[in-house]
Amino acid sequence: MIVASTAAVRCLGVDPGSLACGWAVVERYGSRLALIEAGVIRNPRGADFDQRALRIHLRLAEAIAAHAPGFLAVESPFVEKNAATALKLGQIRGGILLTAALHGLAVGDYNPMQVKKAVSGYGWADKNQVGKMVMTLLNLQEPLASDAADAAAVAIGHLLATRSLSLAPQKSVHVPGRT
Repeated sequence: MIVASTAAVRCLGVDPGSLACGWAVVERYGSRLALIEAGVIRNPRGADFDQRALRIHLRLAEAIAAHAPGFLAVESPFVEKNAATALKLGQIRGGILLTAALHGLAVGDYNPMQVKKAVSGYGWADKNQVGKMVMTLLNLQEPLASDAADAAAVAIGHLLATRSLSLAPQKSVHVPGRT
């Protein structure tokens, strides 16, 4: 039997990018959604790629430590026209998935159409429509930065997709060299 969870559930949503990586922690309690915190990790254009990936990892690790989400949800690229850009985005996503694994978080992976449909009811919604729905669903007075709003939409989509499931406890992960 599948039973809906009555405890508050938090999800860290991530909109990956090497220059601007949006993130948002959203909580669901019953049918109520609330934004806990959101932001954009900005990297300078001239920064070495490995340093960009490290900065994203460290900031997401801080958000995980501060807000204890039960899940991480990440947006996957639909199609990327430029092969070099697709490769870099894939590397950033790999770092994000590693961050989740290091913290024992289950990961939800959603394409942009799934996120748009979950938040707005329409898979072809534009960024503006999604941003307005994020504001409405989270009862926000001010809009979020675009990348943070996209990350919040990913988290909302995951929380809505898992609302009827009995949510399993977090996985325990042993990381060599850490106690």
